[in-house]
Amino acid sequence: MPTYEYECAKCGNFDFFQNMKDDPLKKCPKCGGKVHRLIGGGSGIIFKGTGFYETDYKKKKGSPDKSSSCPHSGKCKGCH
Repeated sequence: MPTYEYECAKCGNFDFFQNMKDDPLKKCPKCGGKVHRLIGGGSGIIFKGTGFYETDYKKKKGSPDKSSSCPHSGKCKGCH
């Protein structure tokens, strides 16, 4: 359930935790004054996909792959 920001005509701004399906508040729960819901900045940033961790960055051309490193300094053909 999201938290919505409201502005009360008497006591100022406050946050209210309510279901998305609920109707917006019409009266302040603190003082009973008239309120209206403010337009929020949206939800927080959600990171999906690749590129957010050091291991997901694009490898530079010509650099060895650390995940398949050869214990023999890359000199043998059997490790790869």
